[in-house]
Amino acid sequence: MRIKRCRKLVFVSVLATGVSVSGMAIAGKASVLDATVIANANGTYSISASVFHKDEGWTHYADRFEVLTMEGEVIATRVLYQPHVNEQPFTRSISNVQVPIGETEAIIRAHDNVHGDGERTFTVKLPPRK
Repeated sequence: MRIKRCRKLVFVSVLATGVSVSGMAIAGKASVLDATVIANANGTYSISASVFHKDEGWTHYADRFEVLTMEGEVIATRVLYQPHVNEQPFTRSISNVQVPIGETEAIIRAHDNVHGDGERTFTVKLPPRK
């Protein structure tokens, strides 16, 4: 009897894992569809990004977007604290982004809590500093 119970437990565990793994493939990676930049009076920038990801709830959702230099250095991160299952795409902003002097463009990249960095990024031209 103990052997049969163990086999059932293992079988159920495998099924549960299979459902979880197949669910991960459905949502895919997060993508940045659009972004806008505004130069602030203090020499920083405010950046809004429109992100698309087929959020599935707390187990798989877009959890942040980042602002990077053209060389790939992360200079700002906007954490997304909750899934956006019923709001796709969604737009969020980050203020007071300090961009190194001399940079004329920035890359916006989304991230999800299962796959990591998204492949579809968005490059923005930075307006002159105020």
